[in-house]
Amino acid sequence: MNRFRNPILPGCRPDPSICRVGEDFYLVTSTFEWFPGLPVFHSRDLVHWRCVGHALDRPDQLPLDGVPASGGLYAPTLRHHDGRFHLVCTLVDGAEWSGHFVLTADDPAGPWSDAHRLDGEGIDPSLFFDDDGRAWCTGTRLTGRYDGHTEIWLREYDPSVPALVGEEHVIWDGTVKGAIWTEGSHIYKVGGRYHLVTAEGGTALDHAVMTARADAVTGPYEGNPRNPVLTQRHLGLNARAGERPIVGTGHGDLVETPDGEWWMALLAMRPHHADRCALGRETFLTRVRWEDGWPVADPVEPVRAAPSLPPAPWPAEPACDHFDAPALAPDWSMLRPPRERWWSLTERPGHLRLRVRPETLADTANPSFVGRGQRHHDFAAFTALEFAPRDDEQAGLALVQNGEFHVLLVSTERGLRLVKREQGLETVLAEAPPAGRVRLGFEAHGRWYRALYAAEPGPFVPLGPPVDGDMLTSQVAGGFTGVFIGLYATANGRASRNHADFDWFEYRPLPAPA
Repeated sequence: MNRFRNPILPGCRPDPSICRVGEDFYLVTSTFEWFPGLPVFHSRDLVHWRCVGHALDRPDQLPLDGVPASGGLYAPTLRHHDGRFHLVCTLVDGAEWSGHFVLTADDPAGPWSDAHRLDGEGIDPSLFFDDDGRAWCTGTRLTGRYDGHTEIWLREYDPSVPALVGEEHVIWDGTVKGAIWTEGSHIYKVGGRYHLVTAEGGTALDHAVMTARADAVTGPYEGNPRNPVLTQRHLGLNARAGERPIVGTGHGDLVETPDGEWWMALLAMRPHHADRCALGRETFLTRVRWEDGWPVADPVEPVRAAPSLPPAPWPAEPACDHFDAPALAPDWSMLRPPRERWWSLTERPGHLRLRVRPETLADTANPSFVGRGQRHHDFAAFTALEFAPRDDEQAGLALVQNGEFHVLLVSTERGLRLVKREQGLETVLAEAPPAGRVRLGFEAHGRWYRALYAAEPGPFVPLGPPVDGDMLTSQVAGGFTGVFIGLYATANGRASRNHADFDWFEYRPLPAPA
């Protein structure tokens, strides 16, 4: 029997939405303030995925500039109908405008259209194409009745405009009295009935998946008597001694395979201790069965039986990026859209050159930073840097949660520095003599991050004490994202004509400590 390991998309890949086109599956996740945004993944077996592009890959598609940390792109839904892909999402805390929008494409790899704004309040829009030719959109909004109370609204969707049209219907406001954060809604038609799947309880340890059904798309909807159909809230903070439980399961989206199996893509978290989750919310997969006309989800497990589909793995990603491709690999992300070309793979072939600019990670801007999501509790990441800093310039590695919480291992005019920024206050934790070409690294085991450096030639040595990574989790720093690790250069508010060259970047998982 084939088996697979959860999560199917490790690292900060929250709010998955999935759809099938023939024998191909496509999935998209939230990206908040990171750019390019809304990665589109492709799979043939629901287990092995690769990024084929981003729905938001042009700065002018959507005004994402200036959004704060954990603002930006929330909870997309991906659907395919009549030969065309539709991706509906919400821009939160936008500087120019906020609200729902839809992107369309003939090919999921792109190009995708510019954003078309849609009416409707709140967050988490979803599309449903009925078999009678009509289409519908759901969304979530706060009601003000009590803290955290939300309701699900429904309006008809005209894809030819595109626009929301017609009368609004409020179809759901929670499974029980006092329910909070009913959100992430999706509608499906199964066995002649309309099934509403929602998240509930907030996107933390109390997260859950709820369902309801109706004979008409506009309702009334009756709740599933077995709700919640999926949750891990009963496991508590330290459910299994010596193990890291999967917690916070929710925000599920259903898909049917060609041979009639049903599966749910969902988000969940893997704490390194208590409720601390440096990896953020990740994408998991679990089987769904139908009993008495209701969906029943299997518990989310680290290892389980795979779907009854032929295995279709993609070529393994290289552990080391030598920056010898014509463009950055799809895994690399930036903070907010770039309005100027501050990076180059051609000015010095085989290197990633970053221009030293005034913007910093603490600014609500687009700094000279490219990063990848942390995917493992135990990992090592290294780079080789050539940089001749002047004045307040610095370049090197960064561990980023947001502008107020990050860790820097950087080369400065005064030497190497390990710097912690916590609650907006910077502390120099350790220093070392200046170096020309230098190798920099972070090695992590659970909550602890160790900074390393090596002047060439020479072995790696630690710089400073291990840093407590709890400060990099959303449970401490706030927000909705995981840790990103990457390459950074700044002049700290000054103009500069300097640059930093990175020869390569390597990321690899490490075995957990015994």
